[in-house]
Amino acid sequence: MGAKVYFSREISPEKVLELYKLAGKELKGNVAVKVHSGEAGNQNFLRPPFWKPVIDYVQGTVTECNTAYEGQRNTTEKHVALLKNHGWNDYFKVDLLDAEGPDLELPIPNGKKIQKNFVGKNLANYDSMLVLSHFKGHPMGGYGGALKQLSIGVASSYGKAYIHGVSEVEKIWTADHDSFLEAMADAAGSVIEFFKGEIVYVNVMMNMSVDCDCCSPAKDPCMGDMGILVSLDPIAIDQACLDLVYQSDDPGKAHLIKRIESRNGVHTIEAAAALGYGTREYELIEVK
Repeated sequence: MGAKVYFSREISPEKVLELYKLAGKELKGNVAVKVHSGEAGNQNFLRPPFWKPVIDYVQGTVTECNTAYEGQRNTTEKHVALLKNHGWNDYFKVDLLDAEGPDLELPIPNGKKIQKNFVGKNLANYDSMLVLSHFKGHPMGGYGGALKQLSIGVASSYGKAYIHGVSEVEKIWTADHDSFLEAMADAAGSVIEFFKGEIVYVNVMMNMSVDCDCCSPAKDPCMGDMGILVSLDPIAIDQACLDLVYQSDDPGKAHLIKRIESRNGVHTIEAAAALGYGTREYELIEVK
C-alpha cells in the first residue's frame, strides 16, 4: 500500500495550506516548523510570506540550525542577524535550535552508518514538526527535499559535520560519498523517531536550481516551476518529486537530472526505504 502524496500544480501560500489540511494530520502541542533561512546572497530560497498561512495555521515556531561551513549562518550571532535580515522575525517566532550548547544526542540503534545524531538541544521543547522544504538540486546530496531537511537541516553545526564525515567530523568533505548519503538517511530516521511520526512534509517545486539555498549566489533555476506536494511520508514525497522531474517535458530537466545523478541522489531515498520509516510506493493525488 503506497503513501498518499497530495499534489497541486498551483503554487501559492493558500495552496500550501489547503494541501496541508488534506494530509489529515493535526500537529499538536508546540510545533517546530523547519525552514531553510536562505544563505546571504541566495536568490532562490522561499521567503517568509510564502509560508505564512500554513505556519500561522499550526501556530508554529520557525526553527533553524547553524551550518558547518563558511558563510553567514555558521555562528549563532551571524545566523540570528541573517534570520532578521531575511524577515523571518517579522512574521514568526524564531528559534535557532543550536544557538547554545550542549547538543541533544539522538540514538540511532539501527543506523547503517551512524549510531547517533546531534541536534540543537531546543528540539526537546517541541511535540511535533512541520517540515517545509524547497525542492531543488544540491551540490553534495544531488537534490534537497524532505530527507535532507530532516537530517542535515535539523542537525546542529557539529551534527552536520558528523553526518557529512560519517561520524568522523574531520572528514566532513572527504568521506565516502554513498556513506554520507546513507548517514543522512540514518539521521533523518532519528528525528522521525524523536517525534514519533508526528510530522507533516511539504515540498515546493519552484525556483529549481541545480544548487541549494545554501549557495551564494546559486545558479539560476534550470527548469520551470512544477507544484506543491504534501505527505506524511518523507520518502514518498521525495520520490514523487524525483519522478515528476524525470517525467517532465521541460528541456531544462536535463541539468537538474545531471546534478542528481552525478551525486547519486536517489541513494538517500534507497537507504531511507531500507531503514523502513517510509515507502517509495505512493499514490499521487492531484488537487486542482
